[in-house]
Amino acid sequence: MPPFRTYVYIDGFNLYYGQVKKTPYKWLNLDSMCRSYLNASNNDILKIKYFTALVKSRPQDPDQSVRQQVFLRALRTLPNFEIICGHFLSHEVYMPLADGSGYARVIKTEEKKSDVNIAVHMLHDAYKNMYDLAVLVSNDSDLVEPLRIITVEMGKKVGLLNPQKKPSLELGKYALFQKQIRAGALAACQFPAQIHDKHGIVHKPAMW
Repeated sequence: MPPFRTYVYIDGFNLYYGQVKKTPYKWLNLDSMCRSYLNASNNDILKIKYFTALVKSRPQDPDQSVRQQVFLRALRTLPNFEIICGHFLSHEVYMPLADGSGYARVIKTEEKKSDVNIAVHMLHDAYKNMYDLAVLVSNDSDLVEPLRIITVEMGKKVGLLNPQKKPSLELGKYALFQKQIRAGALAACQFPAQIHDKHGIVHKPAMW
């Protein structure tokens, strides 16, 4: 049996907050990570799509956006790799204090469009018959309906690489397999400290 024509869809913030934040593994080669979980004899990875949003630096971390741009530049050196950006919305809201003594005015930042973009790309690529197997790197249960349509109505297969602590039972209903992403794989799939692209050398951010 020939390997599946495989497309991978990575929810960047679900992966970051589930497995990468507060670790030394931020300089992550996403192609290597995907291949470490998807056996080459079963999967011919034709495309990896990475969904994220461009962050804005805050006073307490003025280099945050610079580090993200460096990381995106490193990702662009990967073959068959595409970056799709949503955006952030920031607004002031009043939130209750934990001790119940009142409220505080805080800035709330929300990522917009990534889950919609993932759903649209997965469905569009299935409609265009670009893959046999779609692998979703996320644990966002908002994507249940796209997975149902892709598997039940369009006859494609879906696999899950879960970056969160507990797998979504709702997503799992439509999955051929569900694998947990672990720190050991992230540690083994780091970019070199220096990478060459057409513009020169990309250096791993010092704080990473």
